[in-house]
Amino acid sequence: MAESELKKICTEMRKKWPTLKHIVVHHRLGLVPVMEASVIIGISSPHRTESLEAVKYCIDALKSTVPIWKKEIYETQEFTWKENKECFWTDNEVTVEHKREGN
Repeated sequence: MAESELKKICTEMRKKWPTLKHIVVHHRLGLVPVMEASVIIGISSPHRTESLEAVKYCIDALKSTVPIWKKEIYETQEFTWKENKECFWTDNEVTVEHKREGN
């Protein structure tokens, strides 16, 4: 499900910025140490403005629409499951338009 949502985001970026050449989005799996990146987004285009706008769109869309859950493990070995505060299925505001399938 997460992969199909990421593909939708990439398709939408290509519609919004047709000059984009290459897009890569990678979300790490497993243990991610504190202060390390969990998401890598790389976008190339003839002009940097399009790439920078597309990267911002991509991370905002990923955070608000892709069902990625985080298990935070604390020093005490206690843990909690977290969801992104931007996700559309919570009561928080969403900054990126998202249509649910069937709507």
